[in-house]
Amino acid sequence: MQRYREIAVAFSRNGFGYVVKELGLDQLFPLPKRILMNKEQHKNQKTLGERIRFILEELGPTFIKMGQMASMRPDVFPKDVIKELELLQDQLAPFSYSEVEAMLEQELGAPIEELFQSFNPEPIGVASIGQVHEAVLYSGEKVAVKIQRPNIRKQIQTDLEILHELTDRASYRLKSLKKYQLKNVVEEFQKAILNELDFVNEGRNADIMAKQFKENKHLIVPKIYWNYTSKKVLTMEHIDGIKINNSNELDERGYDKEIIAERFSNAILSQIFEDGFFHADPHMGNLLALPGEKLALLDFGMVGRLSSEMQTHFASLIVAMIRQKPEAIIKSIKKMGVVPEGVNEHELHGDIEQFMIKYYGVELSEVSLGESVTDLFSIAHEHDILIPTDLTLVGKALLTVEGVIEPLHANLSVMKAAEPFGRELIRNRYHPKHIAENIFDQLDDYGDVLHDMPELIQELSSIVKKRKVPIEISIPAADSFFTKLDRVSNRISFSIVLLSFSLIMVGLIIGSALGRQTSLLWNIPAIEIGFVIAMLLFAWMMYSIFRSGRF
Repeated sequence: MQRYREIAVAFSRNGFGYVVKELGLDQLFPLPKRILMNKEQHKNQKTLGERIRFILEELGPTFIKMGQMASMRPDVFPKDVIKELELLQDQLAPFSYSEVEAMLEQELGAPIEELFQSFNPEPIGVASIGQVHEAVLYSGEKVAVKIQRPNIRKQIQTDLEILHELTDRASYRLKSLKKYQLKNVVEEFQKAILNELDFVNEGRNADIMAKQFKENKHLIVPKIYWNYTSKKVLTMEHIDGIKINNSNELDERGYDKEIIAERFSNAILSQIFEDGFFHADPHMGNLLALPGEKLALLDFGMVGRLSSEMQTHFASLIVAMIRQKPEAIIKSIKKMGVVPEGVNEHELHGDIEQFMIKYYGVELSEVSLGESVTDLFSIAHEHDILIPTDLTLVGKALLTVEGVIEPLHANLSVMKAAEPFGRELIRNRYHPKHIAENIFDQLDDYGDVLHDMPELIQELSSIVKKRKVPIEISIPAADSFFTKLDRVSNRISFSIVLLSFSLIMVGLIIGSALGRQTSLLWNIPAIEIGFVIAMLLFAWMMYSIFRSGRF
């Protein structure tokens, strides 16, 4: 409840008091009226994106991470909000050295003095999930040790539960937020952040990328020391280099920034189009320049994966955009996403045509690949076409790449650089050799079908001979129809019982009144007996009808 209150106060303080009221949070605990301010008082002070950023920074690690991941969904959120989310910074103090020692001993099973020859107690980097320290192994190797923040998992789990509750409330109470698919965003975020909390996953991602670039002498991925790694501790090779955004130092040391930019863009494009496993957050802070225009990639907590099929569809989209073919673009988008029934083809085609007008007559080198891809995904989102998360990560990664290389090489076009990768992928996909390999791979499945075919035919023949062919008919609203039919029949039965009861009673009464001659019948209390029998019949019928629940 305390955390709910903190969230409600943060929203209200930044001009979203009306959201707190709409979600009903003000009914859970009392909030000062001065906090529940009207949103109009904030409109002239800060933009919507700024206010959202301030809320997330105020609420700490979980919400900061969520904002950073939301910034990778330009297909869902407005550009001005995305721009602010990209500025999110972790405003957390480092945790104490005693906690570092305790965590290392708990996770690695030995005191810090036995694990490392030397260990710098001052962190060289602090983030929402953990912090990094320099150390030296007894083998003399210099390493960087990433240690998870104590109790961060418990805090994140609590925040995730609250986020799910809040999105459920928002989906029910605030219909205007439906288009943002908040529930899907939170579920994607939960999966991603729980993966990041397991440092073993990050280590494996680093090993996979090291194999990808094994033959590339210009790109370095730090080595992972698995004997000093656990779910909460990650020990990797320490790499000394210059941050890519430090342009002055690159110039002082005589680095060729254009070569660095070309090597970087080619590395990420090869990951996307050739390997299907790529660094999803290749920003400047995760890149170091080394002598000889070499590059080192860091931080592998966030990665994207594309199946070979998705790679081909994405390559087809790039080629269609370059050729400016709306029909081919629509075809590629449909293959990449989940298209709802009843999508308006005419409006979708019109939006794609409008998109193409934006780039009509523009030189290919001047077109932003990342921006155009995210624009297309936004159009798909407007038509309720669900694009897989990993594909939206591709668009965001390409935007990030373009942002990195722009100050290094103004004339380098990622769009032009991506074209040969896309064409080569499509060419290989439809090469006769590749088609033959696919057919060969499917022969095993076909063999299983052929092997089972005689048995299936025999079983079907037996059923036909017995004239017992099962037929399943599905009629929409059949249950509702039969329920109504039951009610009508039960009411008719009820009416008949009442009528019968009335006729019996009337007959007995008339017979008693007219029958003046002595008869054995009149010595019997017939009216009373008839009345009892009719009542029993009536009670039994009523019980049966009411028990069925279909009166």
